[in-house]
Amino acid sequence: MTVNPELKAKMMKYRWAIFIVLAVAYFFVYFHRVSTTAMAPDIEEAFGIGAAATGLLASAYFYAYTAMQLPSGIFTDKWGPKRSATVFIIITAIGSLVCGLSTSYEMLIAGRVIIGVGVAVIYIPIMRVLALWFRKDEFASLSGILLMVGNVGAIAAATPLVLMTEALGWQNVFIILAVITFIIGLMCWVIVKDHPKDKGFPSIEEIESEETGKPIEESTSEKIPMVQSLKLTFGSGRKFWTLAIWFFFMYGSIMVYQGLQAGAYYTNVYDWDKGTWGILLTLVGVGMIIGCPLAGFISDKILHSRKKVLVLGTLVYTIIWAVIWLMSGKLDSLVAQGIINFCFGFFGGFFVVSYAQVKELYPVSIVGVSTAALNLFPFLGGAILQSISGYIVADKTPEQFQTLWMIMFICMVVATICAFLSMEKQKT
Repeated sequence: MTVNPELKAKMMKYRWAIFIVLAVAYFFVYFHRVSTTAMAPDIEEAFGIGAAATGLLASAYFYAYTAMQLPSGIFTDKWGPKRSATVFIIITAIGSLVCGLSTSYEMLIAGRVIIGVGVAVIYIPIMRVLALWFRKDEFASLSGILLMVGNVGAIAAATPLVLMTEALGWQNVFIILAVITFIIGLMCWVIVKDHPKDKGFPSIEEIESEETGKPIEESTSEKIPMVQSLKLTFGSGRKFWTLAIWFFFMYGSIMVYQGLQAGAYYTNVYDWDKGTWGILLTLVGVGMIIGCPLAGFISDKILHSRKKVLVLGTLVYTIIWAVIWLMSGKLDSLVAQGIINFCFGFFGGFFVVSYAQVKELYPVSIVGVSTAALNLFPFLGGAILQSISGYIVADKTPEQFQTLWMIMFICMVVATICAFLSMEKQKT
């Protein structure tokens, strides 16, 4: 197959414009996810609420985000990434505006829910763009870069957001975010295209076929009915469910530690102040910023395998959980704890290759549904395991934390078994 070299060159350049616009949008997915932490004191003062109400405000995002995972896949495959991402980025802007104009706690909760609904339909459209505009051996690497961008967004929602809130006020920050998000939505509508054919470019499968000399295996223009897509995904037995169970425990355990209990652990077991353990938790994010893209690169360019990288990362991550459990309350060295936290984020970030693994197991035309179906389980794991962890460490004693870490280790042993049993598409 002969591909017009001029059109190929234009396609290869244009796809980066699409990726950059969507990556910027994804930056704000993570930014919004953790933003309530920085704004919590001001919000509590403004509405006279306590920590429990602030916790509900933070969780409203996650419940909305989780509920929208399957719909996000359906929208993406049916409408295409351009329309899906644009509509829901605009919805995110509306939610941010509602938060900024809030005159009551209930209105703020409503705005937070709208934000959760909006940002839920950004990641899956990006996965479809990666599948339709980039080579197969670029997918995992770019997924890793995307997660790196997200984690930078999370870090930006810490100290920088605190400074912005102090300077401008939390409501003005939300209004500014609404304006920025709306502009990103307009850029998405103008720049993002569902398929290279929409710009008159050759498809990525045509380019790969010319480069490798192999015949085209499947068309990215193929359409599969939605009900059939869901049956293909959820009815595929070991192909899907080993990864789903693995992701439930993998990301759920990350959220238990990084997202909820690590700060309380360091405060109550080691009597360290917030500034000290805040640095330690930042190292988790730094580890992920490095680990996510590196895992994708290793998967694409070195091992040429998704499963091998998945198993390697899961094994080391599980060993780290064993160290956290067995050394609980016994390791008061900041250097040692810093190394543990960095490695926790670094190897935890290897989860990124699972998206490439599940994408390749199903027709590319249902990449939205298959990816969204998988993405449902990490957030479900986070919600359920975080709730359980609250009961286990109700009194925040050293013994309770050690019990929680032991349970997380057992969960990861199960996840490791699932990683070994998972399947990946055989290279031809």
